[in-house]
Amino acid sequence: MQAIPTSESAESASIRQLFGYPFRIFFLSMTVLAMLSIPVWVLQVSGAIQLPLAMPGLFWHQHEMLFGFLSAAIAGFLLTAVCVWTQTNRTHGVRLALLWGVWLAGRLLLAFGADLPEWLVQGVNLAFLPLVMLDAGWRVWHARQKRQLMILVVLGLLWLMQIGFVTRLDPAFSYGALIMAMALISIIGGRITPAFSAGWLRQRGLDATQVRMVPALDMAALFIMVLLMASLVSDWQTVTAGLAIIAAVLMLVRLAGWKGWLFRKEPLLWVLHLSILWVPIALLLLAGSILADWPTNAWAHAAGTGAVGCLILGVIARVSLGHTGRPLILPQGMVAAFVMIHLAALVRVVTAFEVLPWHAGVGISSLLWVLAFGIYLVRYTRILASPRPDGKEG
Repeated sequence: MQAIPTSESAESASIRQLFGYPFRIFFLSMTVLAMLSIPVWVLQVSGAIQLPLAMPGLFWHQHEMLFGFLSAAIAGFLLTAVCVWTQTNRTHGVRLALLWGVWLAGRLLLAFGADLPEWLVQGVNLAFLPLVMLDAGWRVWHARQKRQLMILVVLGLLWLMQIGFVTRLDPAFSYGALIMAMALISIIGGRITPAFSAGWLRQRGLDATQVRMVPALDMAALFIMVLLMASLVSDWQTVTAGLAIIAAVLMLVRLAGWKGWLFRKEPLLWVLHLSILWVPIALLLLAGSILADWPTNAWAHAAGTGAVGCLILGVIARVSLGHTGRPLILPQGMVAAFVMIHLAALVRVVTAFEVLPWHAGVGISSLLWVLAFGIYLVRYTRILASPRPDGKEG
C-alpha cells in the first residue's frame, strides 16, 4: 500500500502529545506490551529467564493478555469513542496520565511484585477497569445514551471475571473473561464493521443496502454470550456446549449479512470481517472441547490471539489514522502485519491440535505476533505522538 504523506517535522512529535487523547497513549503502550509479554512468557515457561512474577507464569500470561493488553485497547478505543458519541470533552493531560499510570503500575507490580503484598498487587490491577467505566459511564449517563449502557454492562462482567481470576487463580474466570471479550467484539465490531463497510460501498456509488444489520439478531447473540459466560464459569458443561453452538450460528448469520467478501480488496475492512470470523470459530472449538475432547487451549487461542488480537490490530490501525486527521491509507507494511497476526492465530490453534510440535508452533506464532505489532509500532509511533495535520484536537 502507498505510504501516508506527512508534513510533521521531527520536533513536532512529543510525549505530551501522547496524552492529548486516550487512544494515543493506550494504543502505543498496548503495542509495546503485546511485543514484550509474549516473548517474556515463552522465555519464562522455557526456563530461560525467571522474573519475580506476582502470580504463576501461565496465570500471569493469561492475565496480561486479557486484563493488560485488552484493557488498554478498551480504554484507548472507548474513552475516545464515547467523547464522539456524547459530544463531551476528552480525557487528557494530567487526568489521562494518572489513569495510564494505574494501568502501567498494574503491569509492573505483576511482573516484579513476587514479594509484595497480594492486596497491593490485586488492588492496583482491579482499579483500572472501574476507572475506565466511571469515565465512560459519567458521559453516557449525562448524555442519556441508553444504547451505550450495554457496553458498560459487559465491561462490568469482564471486571467480575478479573476479580475471580486474581483472587482465586482459577482458569474458569479467564475463560469467562474470553467470552466477555468476544461479547465486546460482538457489540463494538457489530457496529463499526457493517457501518464502515456500508460507507465504503456508498462512497463508491454502490448499493450500501447489501450490508444488512439486524438489531434483534445482535441482541440475541449478545444475550447468548452472557449466558454462555455464566454457564462456563459454573461448569455446566452440556449447557455450555449447546450455548456455544447457538452463539456461533448467530454470529455466522450476522457475518453473512455483512457481506465481507465484497471488501476483499480493502485491507482496512477485510481485516475486521476476518477477525470477527474468529469468534464463531472459537465458539465451535469450545463446544468441541466439551463434546469431542478437543484441546481447551485451541478455542482459548482462537478467541484470544484470533478474535481479540486480530480485531484490535485492525481497529487501532484505522482509528489511529482517522482520529489524527489522516486519510485512511495504510502505512507501508500494515497489510503484511494483518496477514501475520491471522497466521499467528492459525499456527497457535493448529499447534494445540499437535499439528506442529509445541516449541516450533509457539515459537512461530509468537514471532508472527511480535512482527505484526512491531510493524504497527514502527509505522504509527510518530503518528500517535504528532499533532493532527489539520490543527484540530485529536
